[in-house]
Amino acid sequence: MTVLVFLDPRHPEGRIADAAAPALLATDLGATRGDGVFESMLAVGGQPRKMGAHLDRLAASAHTLELDSPDRGAWERAVATALSEHLLRAGTGEAVVKLLLTRGAEGSDAPTAWVSVSPVPAGARERSSQGLAVVLLDRGYDSTLAERAPWLLLGAKTLSYAVNMAALRYAKANGADDAIFTSSDGKVLEGPTSTVILAVEEDGVKTLLTPELESGILPGTTQRALFDAAEAAGWALGYGPLEPVHLMEADAVWLVSSIRLLAPVTSIDGTPISSSPALTEELTALLHEAL
Repeated sequence: MTVLVFLDPRHPEGRIADAAAPALLATDLGATRGDGVFESMLAVGGQPRKMGAHLDRLAASAHTLELDSPDRGAWERAVATALSEHLLRAGTGEAVVKLLLTRGAEGSDAPTAWVSVSPVPAGARERSSQGLAVVLLDRGYDSTLAERAPWLLLGAKTLSYAVNMAALRYAKANGADDAIFTSSDGKVLEGPTSTVILAVEEDGVKTLLTPELESGILPGTTQRALFDAAEAAGWALGYGPLEPVHLMEADAVWLVSSIRLLAPVTSIDGTPISSSPALTEELTALLHEAL
């Protein structure tokens, strides 16, 4: 059910490829070295959500890697082609849209770019909505490293996701559903595939907080959409620095991503924390309006 559309100058609307047939050279640097960037976004009824924000972040990641990228219009046309084809095959409903860009085959100057569209994994959001048990995992660097070492590409969404996947496997092997990375100097960073958000209500003022971008985390498109909607609804906003104690003392904590949306955290390292179905419902409604 997966649809692949390659960005190809000879095909202005994108070139549809057979997802069951070989389509990528074995020498492509995205496959051999993880040298590339990607984005994942949600589409509903054939319409992509937050595509502008995802294209902005893709461009920023590509710039960080000094990676040539097709122009914005080429991406938009390829996404439209892929979603139209997916609608023909699967009908209406939600889909995962991935934008992928690599440096191309070794020895070539031409990047490889394609769009992938597939159904949202069955039950993924339902499982997350029941509440997540998470573990805190040391990411192995301090919260100021991004400024000192730009060559580490912190804050770029690269294809080098082996560490992120290993963190999720470790969490699940130890009885948890997900993980939250912390820095070696004790700051909260992000999840392997999500942004951390917490809520605090004091003296009638409701505040949403998230770690500061300067710590080297990926700027969350869903977090940004939620913050904009919450601010319009009267919420106050804050940006770190956050420490694990802030998670333990918050009124509610969520992991937020484009596909799962708002997933409440119910325990950290085996210790139950406060959660609020009412706040989850309120913020989910705001997020759906923003999308």
